[in-house]
Amino acid sequence: MVNSVAAASAGTPPAGSGAGAGAPAASFSGGDFQTFLKMLTTQIKNQDPLNPMEGSDFAVQLATFSGVEQQVRTNDLLAQIAAHSAGSLSAVSQWIGKEVRTTDPVAFDGSPLTLTIDHAPDADGVTLVTYDAAGTVVSREEVGPGDGEVDWVGRSENGTTLPAGLYSFRVESTKAGTVIETRDVGVYSRVIGGEVTATGIKLSLEGGASTMEADVTGLREPAD
Repeated sequence: MVNSVAAASAGTPPAGSGAGAGAPAASFSGGDFQTFLKMLTTQIKNQDPLNPMEGSDFAVQLATFSGVEQQVRTNDLLAQIAAHSAGSLSAVSQWIGKEVRTTDPVAFDGSPLTLTIDHAPDADGVTLVTYDAAGTVVSREEVGPGDGEVDWVGRSENGTTLPAGLYSFRVESTKAGTVIETRDVGVYSRVIGGEVTATGIKLSLEGGASTMEADVTGLREPAD
């Protein structure tokens, strides 16, 4: 069951970190290695023929150079990772405590959820379809042709309260009894944590739900 409430405009998600890290500083790679080989060749040409350098000494020089080169590359990589992580974690902290709107499943614990209804403009009928965590339809309810935010109070079709858990929503737009369009419904949920992943920032929501930063379509301060 849903109750209409006044429509409210969504805010803009907090900006991420600034410009990306620049190119790593010059190291012992590429041209520097060629310079090293030239110096080694010159050393061989100008060594005392009566007291030539042992082959093991050359091996030590090569090994030393290789070790330094790898260490410099490692330091450059760590610096880039640290800079990226610092910026990303700073962006994560800006989400904590905010309520975000997402079409991913969110947690219902008995308190109303704020849904944003948006349907086909030429629809003469609008049905809100509720799915549980398994993707099973648990409720279908006519909500009328209006757009905006509504409070969903978690009632099944027979009027009983649905159990706590994760739910997602879709809107079916009909015209003359025929479904002409379906749309995912955005729902607000509070952010309680976040982490930096290989695919972006993952926001942890109340009740065990989660969403990616890129999937957030609205933002607001919590009501309480």
